[in-house]
Amino acid sequence: MDIAALAKAHPDHWKKAAAIRALTLDAVAAANSGHSGMPMGMADVATVLFENHLKFDPAAPRWEDRDRFILSAGHGSMLIYSLLYLTGYKDVTLDQIKNFRQWGAITAGHPEYGHVSGVETTTGPLGQGIANAVGFAMAEEIQRAHFGKKIVDHHTYVIAGDGCLMEGISQEAIGLAGRHELSKLIVLWDNNDITIDGKVSLSDRTDQVQRFKASGWHVQEIDGHDPEQIDAAITKAKSTNKPSMIACKTHIALGHAAQDTSKGHGALTDAEQLAAAKDVYGAPQGAFEVPADVKAQWEAMGSRGAEARAEWDARFASISDRKQGEFKRAYALDAPKKLASVVRKLKKEIAESKPAVATRKSSEMALSVINPVMPETVGGSADLTGSNNTKTGDLGIFDTDNRGGRYVYWGIREHGMAAAMNGMALHGGIRPYGGTFFVFTDYARPSMRLAALMGIPTVFVMTHDSIGVGEDGPTHQPVEHLSICRATPNSYTFRPADTVETAEAWEIALTEKETPSTLVLTRQNLPTVRTDYKQKNLTAQGGYVLADAEAGKRQVILIATGSEVSLAMEARAQLEAQGIGTRVVSMPCMELFAQQDEAYRRKVLPAGPVRVGVEAAVRDGGWDKLLLGERGREAKQAFVGMTSFGASAPAGVLFEQFGITTDNVVAKAKELLG
Repeated sequence: MDIAALAKAHPDHWKKAAAIRALTLDAVAAANSGHSGMPMGMADVATVLFENHLKFDPAAPRWEDRDRFILSAGHGSMLIYSLLYLTGYKDVTLDQIKNFRQWGAITAGHPEYGHVSGVETTTGPLGQGIANAVGFAMAEEIQRAHFGKKIVDHHTYVIAGDGCLMEGISQEAIGLAGRHELSKLIVLWDNNDITIDGKVSLSDRTDQVQRFKASGWHVQEIDGHDPEQIDAAITKAKSTNKPSMIACKTHIALGHAAQDTSKGHGALTDAEQLAAAKDVYGAPQGAFEVPADVKAQWEAMGSRGAEARAEWDARFASISDRKQGEFKRAYALDAPKKLASVVRKLKKEIAESKPAVATRKSSEMALSVINPVMPETVGGSADLTGSNNTKTGDLGIFDTDNRGGRYVYWGIREHGMAAAMNGMALHGGIRPYGGTFFVFTDYARPSMRLAALMGIPTVFVMTHDSIGVGEDGPTHQPVEHLSICRATPNSYTFRPADTVETAEAWEIALTEKETPSTLVLTRQNLPTVRTDYKQKNLTAQGGYVLADAEAGKRQVILIATGSEVSLAMEARAQLEAQGIGTRVVSMPCMELFAQQDEAYRRKVLPAGPVRVGVEAAVRDGGWDKLLLGERGREAKQAFVGMTSFGASAPAGVLFEQFGITTDNVVAKAKELLG
């Protein structure tokens, strides 16, 4: 490649792009770790995007109608940090650039949402960013339909690499975007043909251009170092009625001795090679130096957005107070005042009517009263709508002819669904929830983890929660999945016992602002155990006394979740009939119980009585804490649950064969009493 000719043909552009390349080399060298090649290769594309197309304002990084820029190839984080520093984001200072990847710096090895203004989502696990972007684009469509184009009208831009497109989640995302004609989504593919191991051809021969076209995308192929081609391609992409992919042919580590090699992917720290690359760029030799005139040009790009934001502010002020209030409330993640009252009303009705229904049906009953008063909820299912019970009659279907629809048919794309829901939550103004079978958390898991890491309140509705699935067999019977969910920091795992607890779990999930929730729901019918109506949300305490000892001294505490709470109540009845005072503690959310103060936990789980945990899953650390910690003792505890995978048979047979029965719980308690 003739770099000198490129620099000569576009001198102003070249200097601005060279600033990104030089900062990247300096930061990675100072950290002695990182990924230099992608920022160096995509600097031209990013420069044109920020200078000519991206609608943003560094002075208002959370402006609701900004364009969203997502670096799906998050390992190239110095690209976005350079852009944010150069355009004038206050928190991305030169000191932050100098402390790239160091303790206490916001410039982490991979971009982290919530740490840095201008970083729209946490990326690094490849493919996540492009899948998040589908949710961003969907959220924009839904909100534009609801609030109008003069309030919501922006694009989502993504820089994705070869690795992003190899990950399976990328096809889930691409297929969704093409199906829904998300014309405000533009992907800029860093087509450099290099991975860590070497050439892409070592492991893949996919024709990515044809792949995107086959999925319904508008596709262009350009020289990713020619600013005129880049500009023209983005301009054209913005005018199409399809999602757009621009294949940008680039050279990884452009201008460096490692250009076009796998070494160029990683940390380029050799001092002589770094100096030589800077000579090629015509950049200052001093570390972290950006010429004043170049920095001023970049800052001018950033300040340009103030006018667009001021115009938007005026348009926003012109809409009704009601619309303004609804918009602001949804973006603030504040629940409508009616939410608490509709949940309380449902709880009272259930306590009186005492239906025996599966908690997946209970969830539908709760959503049927919640969705009408929360216009920001967007539901969906991974091709299991009738099984997950996630659709209510008021939502309408999101589609090309109904952008205001609030229910998404995600197809069999658990991973893509979870990532896109995260994108909706990150976009703002949307409360997304989506369902699949609990066993398929294995497919959605990376995105569920990132929701917790980012601190966003995505809601995952997971039904068919145990061996109660029955005849479908062990492939569809989750036994270890509660453990991994509970082990994840900053997440709530709810396993409600009946409709009342399910409604309370939904109320918590839809008022939480920084923690995702997983609702773990049954296929089989369960009796109502909360027959005494209480206005208070008891599930918010994590665990509580459902029924206390009546036959004299309390000798046994049975702790159960979900479908096993009713079983514990039956066991309590038998023990009480034998003169053994027994308390039942329902424990719908172990994480919330752990957050309660010591006095409350001591009141629920006092020292002295024997304890039996009951759950149709394998024992995990949460159970150890309840049975051995919290004043428990090894010799006075037992667990009735699973120690293996399930089997194929009717649910009743399985519970009997695996020993999750009333008689076994009673026997365990009496054995501990001696």
